[in-house]
Amino acid sequence: MEQPLASGLLLQHLQMRSQTDWLIGVDQVKLPDLAQHLFQELTQLIRQETTPKIFLAERSSERFLAGFLAACAVQCPVFLCNPNWVQAEWQQVLDLVTPDLIWGDRDSLALPSNTLAPSVLEDFAQVPPKCGGLGEPGSNHSGWIMIPTGGSSGRIRFAIHTWSTLLASVRGCQQYFEVQKINSYCVLPIYHVSGLMQFLRSFVSDGKLVVQPFKQLEAGDYSSIDLTQFFISLVPTQLQRLLERQESSHWLAQFHTVLLGGAPAWNDLLETARRDRIRLAPTYGMTETASQIATLHPEDFLAGHQNSGRVLPHGNVSIHRESGELLLPGQVGHVRIQAESLTLGYYPQLFEQPQFQPDDLGYLDQQGYLHIIGRSSHKIITGGENVFPAEVEAAIRATNLVTDVCVIGLPDAHWGQVVTALYVPAYQTTSINLSDHLQARLSKFKQPKYWISIEHLPRNLQGKINYEQAQAIALNWLQNRSTA
Repeated sequence: MEQPLASGLLLQHLQMRSQTDWLIGVDQVKLPDLAQHLFQELTQLIRQETTPKIFLAERSSERFLAGFLAACAVQCPVFLCNPNWVQAEWQQVLDLVTPDLIWGDRDSLALPSNTLAPSVLEDFAQVPPKCGGLGEPGSNHSGWIMIPTGGSSGRIRFAIHTWSTLLASVRGCQQYFEVQKINSYCVLPIYHVSGLMQFLRSFVSDGKLVVQPFKQLEAGDYSSIDLTQFFISLVPTQLQRLLERQESSHWLAQFHTVLLGGAPAWNDLLETARRDRIRLAPTYGMTETASQIATLHPEDFLAGHQNSGRVLPHGNVSIHRESGELLLPGQVGHVRIQAESLTLGYYPQLFEQPQFQPDDLGYLDQQGYLHIIGRSSHKIITGGENVFPAEVEAAIRATNLVTDVCVIGLPDAHWGQVVTALYVPAYQTTSINLSDHLQARLSKFKQPKYWISIEHLPRNLQGKINYEQAQAIALNWLQNRSTA
């Protein structure tokens, strides 16, 4: 669309889109009817000067998208929720905000037993005022879209977005890839920013959208549609699984662009994708930026570039010292982001400045390509030497003796910290095998002192390590080792 789609015109646009064959995997007849019904119910509440805070936790794609569009159209504050959260995670969220409505199958949600918010609008008036924000006309949360993010600690927070910030991300994608219509093949959860933005790109740009659970795809259920004009977004573990089979790798190679994000990709995975001529576009982005803020073009990837690409038109990335001083190209420092798509803050607090400094270290080269080195907080200082886990993990993966690995620092009275590797062994791998292979690959101070073999690493659906859990596993192992 040439003009930005105003939130007030969402349902009109949805109805117009339902006249075309644009959805696969979602009932495009049922979707606008559901959205219109919810819109009318919410409109009636707003006329009574009551704007409910909504938890959206629907498992059905139709119901989730209908609820999302209806809430955006009337500018109700809406919180996108993972229906698979366990009770402790729901309690985290409920400690942060008390909803007035919870849209989702209550029987399948692990909500604490004392959760009072109703699931249907008819019961809204029956809820005691202490349950939520009833009677809060004129709330400055109007139009807020809260998207969950766990960070590296696993603690749930909500990044505050608006229709405008999400639309800015869509426009940036269109401009960067020089496409008017964006066709998306979505195998990621819609409640996550990576899935939601695929829907929005297609919906707003008049593109097509396929929604399919990744498990179906992994099982060999491939769509027969022409994929040469489609984008698909994957996380590294998904890409790895698809590249393991020739059939799925050939299928993936048909795509116009394969966006890769969510977690750092390892060199062997990228080399395999390049060998199989996958039009990969490694991206750098996060919930706070409404997905990608920098992306490597597939042509650059296939030509051998190994970085996060250039910054999209709607954003600006700069590199700074810890003191705030701006660094020159090639100098490693803290990443700082400004963008039209940037979150307003973490619910319920707004940022004081319209900029965001994630926990990432990196640099911009002379050509404007962004290189991410690793997390600042994950940097290990051992005996005064700096060790970046990503470098050690890459060296360990290159041995082909592990299927997964995570490197952290454990406290040590003598060295300050010691390098520690949690790994999932391939075959009968031992720590001795791994240590031997690293002798010529890494300096002595970068080589792990402790090797912890485990069955699987604590990763979320996007493939990100929960470092709080990883640290707990390692400390428990160390304690058991010292008492053995």
